Amino acid sequence: MAAALPVADARQVRRYARTLVRRHPRALAAALGLHALAAAAGLVAPRLLGDLVEGLSRGAGGTTVDRIALLIAGFVVVQAVLMRFAHLASARLGERVLAELREDFVDRILALPLATVERAGTGDLLTRTSRDVSALSRTVRFAVPETLIAIVTACFIIGALLLVGPLLALPCVVAVPVLWAGTRWYLHRAPAGYLRENAAYSDITDGISETVEGSRTTEALRQQARRRARTDADIRRSYAAERYTLRLRTVFFPIAEIGYVVPVVATLLVGGWFYLRGWVTLGQVTAATLYVQQLVDPVDRLLSWLDELQVGGASMARLLGVADAAPPAGPPAASNSGSPAGSPTPSGAGSPGDGGDDRRLAARDVRYAYREGRDVLHGVTLVPEPGEKLAVVGPSGAGKSTLGRLLAGVHAPRTGAVTVAGRRLDELPLGELRRHVALVTQEHHVFIGTLRENVAMVRPGADEAAVRSALAAVDAWDWAEALPDGLNTVVGAGGHPLSPAQAQQLALARLVLVDPHTLVLDEATSLIDPRAARRLERSLAAVLHGRTVIAIAHRLFSAHDADRVAVVEDGRITELGSHDDLVAAGGPYAALWHSWHGDRR
Repeated sequence: MAAALPVADARQVRRYARTLVRRHPRALAAALGLHALAAAAGLVAPRLLGDLVEGLSRGAGGTTVDRIALLIAGFVVVQAVLMRFAHLASARLGERVLAELREDFVDRILALPLATVERAGTGDLLTRTSRDVSALSRTVRFAVPETLIAIVTACFIIGALLLVGPLLALPCVVAVPVLWAGTRWYLHRAPAGYLRENAAYSDITDGISETVEGSRTTEALRQQARRRARTDADIRRSYAAERYTLRLRTVFFPIAEIGYVVPVVATLLVGGWFYLRGWVTLGQVTAATLYVQQLVDPVDRLLSWLDELQVGGASMARLLGVADAAPPAGPPAASNSGSPAGSPTPSGAGSPGDGGDDRRLAARDVRYAYREGRDVLHGVTLVPEPGEKLAVVGPSGAGKSTLGRLLAGVHAPRTGAVTVAGRRLDELPLGELRRHVALVTQEHHVFIGTLRENVAMVRPGADEAAVRSALAAVDAWDWAEALPDGLNTVVGAGGHPLSPAQAQQLALARLVLVDPHTLVLDEATSLIDPRAARRLERSLAAVLHGRTVIAIAHRLFSAHDADRVAVVEDGRITELGSHDDLVAAGGPYAALWHSWHGDRR
């Protein structure tokens, strides 16, 4: 199971919420002001009804009744108009805040290091970008405005109740312990419950996406039962998590309903007793009872939306937690002098004073572990010369790809340092890093859009001539020109299909267009047949003349064409030199070369 991304704590969520509120003070003030006016208009009717009852009990005439009825109708209309504009103001504010939340989240996602994304897997990210964003959308659009409206309305009603008669407000106090105890019990358990529920959804999404992506492998190895068992287990955990939050609601909501009914009944009983004792008038009892009944609605909305706020708070914590996913910067750069203990010191592994060239990439005494205490690289030092082509070869699992990712700045070393122009890669902003070093792997992606957009996405201002040149450089212009609409052909999901080889050529064309001074090719031509791959690499060699190229591959013709070859075995560089020198030396590289050619010598 992939490692889940972090989740922000309650303090971070509250701080971010306050930041959002401070961004729109006028809009928030306008929305709250309109709701306050609407609430005030709604308080007039109960008071007028109380006066009407009092007047009738004293024998008031029909003129008084008609006047009070007209006033009540007028205030109802005023309240309706104010509510309309208040809801519009709340909706506009909610949409602005939601847009900012989405933009901030996209920025956080795009700022994640590739290594972090790989560790997290697709399930957690997909759930955060879909389910959590959707839940937060409902919270921002409805729960937050409705909660604010309920609070404002409740405050006005309580104020009006106190003005009618402080004695008649006393029965409402009966509900306070009930609602306080129930709400505290619920809030103590709900946030963790909703976080578990969202995490369970992440596991389901991760498992299903993995099953879909690997469906052919699953079928070939007859692993359908195991994948179904994995999905069933994920669903069981999700069911248990949802059942827990449902249980919380089935306890909390009935307690809240009791808290609503008790004050109304108590006001009628106590108010009636006060009236009999002559402490209050019949009109005051009527108005107070109506106010208490009116108070039920905002309190009910407040507590009902409180549950939605817990869902939204859990979703916001997961979205904000993405910002905490970046690994901390590594230790200070290792000294340039010396070689790692126990490692060979091949000729050309490094040279003093190499930090002066602003294109020089250097890895010094780097160690890296995917799991704590289990290094896969052991004190590797490698300093490619600017403009040279360096091939990294070795048996499967030796650490070649890991070394390539360190050289490309995807991973930060556990110890040691990878630098460019004397600056650590893990301290460079991503945009600056990719201007120095770019990585192309055997994994690739075709985005939905035209072929031109897919190539030019790395340099949006590139003209058609530059796009054509990039495609021609990787032997892709012939098939690109033959597409139904040429460069304007829509590719990606639902568009014109591209073969794996064509998609890989597209990725290489992007690399040509972005034009970094150092390239790390991690089996970048693995999906192209050997003859075409060799032709492609020759084309790339012409285009990439003068740039540093680090090619990681199992196909040794790449090594044959390289200026130098680094042999990686068990996480260490065991040989470093030219192809001819290493073959003549009769060491590990020579064995690989003869084995690749079918020579058993």
